[in-house]
Amino acid sequence: MAETTISRNNIQVVMGPQRPTVIIGERINPTGKDWLQAAIRDGDYQRVADLAREQVAAGAHIIDVNVMVSGMDEVETLPRAVEAVQRAVEVPLCLDCSRPQALRAALSACDGKVIVNSVNGDADKLESILPLVRRHKAAVIGLTMDKASGIPKTADERIGIAGRILSAVKAEGIPETDLIIDCLTLAVSVEQGMGRAALDTISGVSRGLGLNVNMGISNVSFGLPERATFNAAFVAMAAAAGMTCAIVNPHSKPVLEAILAADVLLGRDTRARNYLKHYRAQMKAAQGAG
Repeated sequence: MAETTISRNNIQVVMGPQRPTVIIGERINPTGKDWLQAAIRDGDYQRVADLAREQVAAGAHIIDVNVMVSGMDEVETLPRAVEAVQRAVEVPLCLDCSRPQALRAALSACDGKVIVNSVNGDADKLESILPLVRRHKAAVIGLTMDKASGIPKTADERIGIAGRILSAVKAEGIPETDLIIDCLTLAVSVEQGMGRAALDTISGVSRGLGLNVNMGISNVSFGLPERATFNAAFVAMAAAAGMTCAIVNPHSKPVLEAILAADVLLGRDTRARNYLKHYRAQMKAAQGAG
């Protein structure tokens, strides 16, 4: 499998099967956050900057930026959020938006190489967004879904959509190393087999197509108690199946520590450097608090 490199300033973040899992911080997302929706409506992007800063301190390598608020124009809000985040932190960004006009404006405001999150298997979506990805030399996340099937129930169907996205990416002249596939998961509280389907899709995309794989972890535990514990178990299993980056809340201690431990067990964290660095920092913080 080839590696995918995202960069900004002097920071490079590399995804690959022999690399530590890349953590994409998910917290800049106004869904379910009334206070963040209000801040965006008021033009208070300091709140957005604070979220970025806190996530990098907690261990995020890339910051996902989503400012979709009902009644607000993302063509205006997304570039402003990008500028606020770039002033606050030095790490690369992931633009969580599917509107071409907003992406065009935000990509022009971005430093370095970013991720566009996302496209799916529909031809109209691919045709409207992939030219922007190519023009700005970005990477792109492809979702294993389309209008006809929604999120398919079987791994084979999802892998088929991933292959279709890969073909479109190649046809557009985008290096296949700049495609990351999100294998998607649904809540197992609704349909238990969706966890297995997601893991089988990860394995098929990683080993069969040779692509890097992203997962948004939290959907899998929706409706269940002790969600952080459940998410931690799933993220470790996803890493073993071939996931190379994850959109998660880096403040979730069980999830973050499951990722760090999985990287050691899979041989991705040489001499457990990242794992030990994390625990030394934890010990130092505890001593300081005492």
